[in-house]
Amino acid sequence: MPVLSAFVTAAMHEARYRLLDDGTTYGEIPSCPGVWANEPTLEKCREVLQEVLEEWLVLKLRDGDRLPRLGGVDLNTVVAHA
Repeated sequence: MPVLSAFVTAAMHEARYRLLDDGTTYGEIPSCPGVWANEPTLEKCREVLQEVLEEWLVLKLRDGDRLPRLGGVDLNTVVAHA
């Protein structure tokens, strides 16, 4: 599995969901601060949460911010190319 896909898959496995009093579903990935979604259904919440995660990941990589190590994937490691 490609490294970014492995990271996203691992992060989504860590997602936590809860049904709110208003009937919507809230989801978050605790190891990825600021990655959350609140949607009418669990299915939609999962979909939007992954989109938010992917956007968060792009911004973190662009800005050179440290990322959590998830599922054995460490995106902070710089590999030198020949």
